[in-house]
Amino acid sequence: MKNFLTVCIFALLGITNVVSQNKKDVLMTINGKPVYASEFERVYKKNLDLVQDESQKDVDGYLQLFIDYKLKIAEAQAQGLDKEEDYLSEFSKYRDQLSRNYLFEDKVAEELAMEAYQRGKEDVAASHILIRVDYEALPQDTLAAFNKIKGIRERALKGEDFAKLAKTYSEEPGAKETEGNLGYFTVFNMVYPFETAAYNTPVGEISEIVRTSFGYHIIKVSDKRERMPKISVSHIMISDKKGARDFNPEERINEIYSMLQQGENFESLAKQFSDDKNSAVMGGKLKPFTKGDLRAPEFEDAAYSLKNPGDLSKPVKTDFGWHIIRLDEKFPMETFEQQKAELEKKVNEGDRSKIVTSATNKKIKEKYGFKKENNYLPFFDTYLTDDILKRKWVMTPIPADQNKTLFVIGDKKSTYIDFAKYIEERQRTTRPYKLKETLLVDFYDEFETKELKDYFKEKLEDENEDYAAILNEYRDGLLIFDVMDKNIWQKGKNDSIGVQQYYNKTKQDYHWKQRIDATIYAATSNEFAQRVQKMLGEGKTAEDIKTALNTGNKVNVLTTPGIFEVDQRELPNNLEIKTGISNIYPSNESFIVVNINEIIGPGPKSLEDVKGKVLSSYQNDLETSWMESLHAKYTVEVNKKTLKRVKKQLK
Repeated sequence: MKNFLTVCIFALLGITNVVSQNKKDVLMTINGKPVYASEFERVYKKNLDLVQDESQKDVDGYLQLFIDYKLKIAEAQAQGLDKEEDYLSEFSKYRDQLSRNYLFEDKVAEELAMEAYQRGKEDVAASHILIRVDYEALPQDTLAAFNKIKGIRERALKGEDFAKLAKTYSEEPGAKETEGNLGYFTVFNMVYPFETAAYNTPVGEISEIVRTSFGYHIIKVSDKRERMPKISVSHIMISDKKGARDFNPEERINEIYSMLQQGENFESLAKQFSDDKNSAVMGGKLKPFTKGDLRAPEFEDAAYSLKNPGDLSKPVKTDFGWHIIRLDEKFPMETFEQQKAELEKKVNEGDRSKIVTSATNKKIKEKYGFKKENNYLPFFDTYLTDDILKRKWVMTPIPADQNKTLFVIGDKKSTYIDFAKYIEERQRTTRPYKLKETLLVDFYDEFETKELKDYFKEKLEDENEDYAAILNEYRDGLLIFDVMDKNIWQKGKNDSIGVQQYYNKTKQDYHWKQRIDATIYAATSNEFAQRVQKMLGEGKTAEDIKTALNTGNKVNVLTTPGIFEVDQRELPNNLEIKTGISNIYPSNESFIVVNINEIIGPGPKSLEDVKGKVLSSYQNDLETSWMESLHAKYTVEVNKKTLKRVKKQLK
């Protein structure tokens, strides 16, 4: 979802009562179109704390922001952005999300989330045997598959080896190698019917026959164990993806590991050397996680293998680079309330959503009334050609006398033509079907659900003023984003000549501070730092020094060559800037010596060095000119009497 906090200060998620609107509530008109005082009052109260400019916090100052906001919306509509497919799709997604707060499905979702929470306290280890048959199979094929799995189950119940039966009969890919063994899994790892059977089957027993979209299964549960709780760790990371580096990442992580084994402080080394800048400033500390939360299974496995707080892992390789991990804390299992939002999200996105949908549809039908009028199958089975199975069906006109009503929701009729249009559109994104009848049943269920929810949302906007206000703000926020993207952000981004010209005019604003070309030596003790000074004085290279001082498995010195601005964090505080070998500076429990080869004076940065900053300033300049053109294009008339009343009320 697009982030509108970068677009405008009119936040989109508050709930405020909307007072009734009449002629005297008109605060202003833009080209004759009214803007009501109630809208201004709502956004003023809600967003005042977000305004950083004190001059804009009074009503008059804020009114100018509000006018600019409404002018951008007017221009977006004038450019037809409210008719764009992307806009309509994004708005529809948000309306669906927002309406969930008012739909009946939340209670059902909460119950399923609670069930998932209780199951999620355990991991299940199981094996299974699958006989494949899909939902579109012919009845005789379905029966044959059922009878086959039934026979296998009877043999297993009589004591035949389950693994051998799986190896011989299971139609799961790879079953001959795995013998049906699934290992440990937890809630949401398997399709819901399979998961339910696994959790309901006692250890050592075999489940009833389970039907899923894959076919028929039987499950043997071999173990259940308590699920692993969240843990908190710290890490030091050396990236191997930072381009050409002046050191070997694997060698560097092994050096740091040796320093830790020698008793060096973990937090200090993380602050000084870790390439994960976000955690480095916190001494390497990461947010708590459990298995599956991170995109690095090697990292998770290594972290969970640590037994006691303070334990360190050996260097671990992941897709992000090399890590040393320290276990900080083990947490108890989270409460339902702590997990509720995440669990409900998974319920509504997974195959449990069918249960939620069915219950929600029933409630909407009860609230507004629902009546089926005609059976769709006889007509559509003939009307649809086999092209629908190739997803190439083209809708042909349905004569008026054949356009019957499918069903009625409240005061709205849904007809054969409505269903035919849905089928033509929906076929583009559907999975392949073998049978026309199966497709029709699935599409009808989807269509009925869509019509029920659309009717509920339409009525909700009429019946609930809070919902209508929030939805309208989101409409406006989307348009603001799109009109800014089209007229400012993309325009600036694609105007390389304009950016270059703007840089040429403002290059005096972009300067390097004084810099040094140097090598930084971080020693574990003052004595080793003194030896570094001495060897540098003798003309020894960085490699000579490391070879001499890092003996055996002991790392006493790390070197970091490069060009540094004088206030960069890598350099010690109060470093005396002069060429040659520096004094020794204590820093983060290390002792630093800097060998300065060259002092580079302040100077202008190239466009490549500051392209992001230049582009941002250029876009701000474009926006200023654009807003001037909008004020010239649109006539804004403020109702002074209404403004006076608003000021008095907002005091």
